[in-house]
Amino acid sequence: MNSQLLDQTLLCPCNSNQSYRICCGRFLDQGDFATNAELLMRSRYTAYTLQRADYLLTTWHTSTRPASLDLTNSPQRWMGLTIKRHEQPYADRAVVEFIARYKINGRAYRLNEISRFVREQGHWFYVDGDILSD
Repeated sequence: MNSQLLDQTLLCPCNSNQSYRICCGRFLDQGDFATNAELLMRSRYTAYTLQRADYLLTTWHTSTRPASLDLTNSPQRWMGLTIKRHEQPYADRAVVEFIARYKINGRAYRLNEISRFVREQGHWFYVDGDILSD
């Protein structure tokens, strides 16, 4: 689903209980920058739900960013996001632990990850993450 087709009054896919327009839409569609790693994590989750590889690549740190990202044939149907913790021990480093729920062919899964973020020149970027097992 493309964000241009998303009804701007619908609740944001990141489970913030805000409209898409005032939550992640301002980052994905209006060019605003996330002011902390949790907001970036939420917007990146939303980008996955909307298959916005452009946004994901732009917000991925150059040291770990793949050359390309094709989400068009992705079998996941994203079902929800829960932020478990957001820690910023340094001004330019942060971690966000989250659980993302999704389905593939009707079967439910959950991704529990601790993601690392860095801020450079005032902008936050996703660096990498560790997937936790249940």
